[in-house]
Amino acid sequence: MSRVQPSHDSEGTVVVVDDDPSVRKALTNLFSSVGLTAHTFASTREFLAWPLPDAPLCMVLDVRMPGKNGLDFQQEFSRSHEEIPVVFITAHGDIPMSVRAMKAGAIEFLTKPFKDQDLLDAIYTGLTKSRTRREETAAIADLCARYDSLSAREREVMDMVVKGQLSKQIAAKLRLSEITVKVCRSQLMRKMHTTSLLELGRMAEKLERLRN
Repeated sequence: MSRVQPSHDSEGTVVVVDDDPSVRKALTNLFSSVGLTAHTFASTREFLAWPLPDAPLCMVLDVRMPGKNGLDFQQEFSRSHEEIPVVFITAHGDIPMSVRAMKAGAIEFLTKPFKDQDLLDAIYTGLTKSRTRREETAAIADLCARYDSLSAREREVMDMVVKGQLSKQIAAKLRLSEITVKVCRSQLMRKMHTTSLLELGRMAEKLERLRN
């Protein structure tokens, strides 16, 4: 495995999995020239032994390699790492291959020789997608953590509040005093980090989608 040290203005991390050392070297030099951190591997097995960094990542994957080919590897790997976009490169590509790769979620399928800029454009697109997916995942985890911090009663009140019920109505249904409901409502809004009923409703919708 070879590694390019990131520059101060590095824009992301690229993983290259290709059994051809000349290709790995050429891509390492290309990515280094534009400030991208690059990690290269000669096989998927070598790559899987590497601990993934906690950062936006894009993979450049050769189709034909010894052992498991790139297309089979992509389908298996993407099931658990859909946040990592894949760019395929190959010297022996055809339309069925490219269709299979794109259906499995690849963002580009380039046939060697390809233009450096075409690959870089695909990499930047992949890194942007990776960053967005990571941010979305982090936002969902944060939302779930806020909801988990609510008591059973607060969740019950929240469900009624987002359905448009007033404190007086909620109090009657739960057989509580109206002041108790208002205190509970205030606490759940604080724990959910919002002062907006509209935003609380959107949060509830997201949580419902996650449950389903």
